[in-house]
Amino acid sequence: MTCYDRNDLGLLLLRLGTGGVLAAHGAQKLFGWFGGGGIEGTGAAMEAMGYSPGKQSAVMAGLSEAGGGALLALGLATPAAGAAAAGAMAGATAVHAPNGFFAAGGGYEYAASLALTAAGLAVTGPGRISLDHALGHAVNRGWMVPAALAVTGAATAVVVGLRNRRVREASEFGQDTLFDE
Repeated sequence: MTCYDRNDLGLLLLRLGTGGVLAAHGAQKLFGWFGGGGIEGTGAAMEAMGYSPGKQSAVMAGLSEAGGGALLALGLATPAAGAAAAGAMAGATAVHAPNGFFAAGGGYEYAASLALTAAGLAVTGPGRISLDHALGHAVNRGWMVPAALAVTGAATAVVVGLRNRRVREASEFGQDTLFDE
């Protein structure tokens, strides 16, 4: 019989809390649960935020959050799960960044906290109270951590960069029409 230490219990609590919040957040996007907009409503919101095409962006964000969150909570495929969730929340951070840091003012505090926690779990691992541990870490190898974070980081940089360009161009276009009168 294996005795679990406080690190294992701490990681379990962190995974369950963070994973549960992320899974619920993704379920809002995918299914409209918990007051969410579902694919249609979230797709329209994503389009308005500069993520195009909106519907596909909603599906990808929802899957990254719900899937990554559920896998984090279970402690399964932890590097990929944490990286996927961190990437989705980095995209949310980009949307909220113009509003400053604190969430009370619409800032990026909440999204950044979830992103950093998910990335930290990807790096640290799930602990011994996890499916990864029970399965002999078949989908939680050391090389998977930098690979998952690098691929997700690159994809996120491209998606957020394209979004920022769309927002900037829309802003410039809107200002040009003001001066045409």
